[in-house]
Amino acid sequence: MQPNEIKTLIEAGLPGATVILGGEGCNSQVTVISEDFAGKSLLQQQRMVYAALGDRFRTGEIHALSVKSYTPAQWASRGS
Repeated sequence: MQPNEIKTLIEAGLPGATVILGGEGCNSQVTVISEDFAGKSLLQQQRMVYAALGDRFRTGEIHALSVKSYTPAQWASRGS
């Protein structure tokens, strides 16, 4: 599965999210910034991202994906 397809799936599953792709091949990384993450644990946030990707891990379309998730406020204040 191409990175732009992953981005499109996440954006469709989390409307209004900003999705930033990185890495290549089996070292794919995605950063997702969404207001929907507010008040959710990191595990809940990652489950939301994986849910947007459907069964593509089970089918092997996606082999591995590193996910970093932030609310817009967390994204704006990172590194401070």
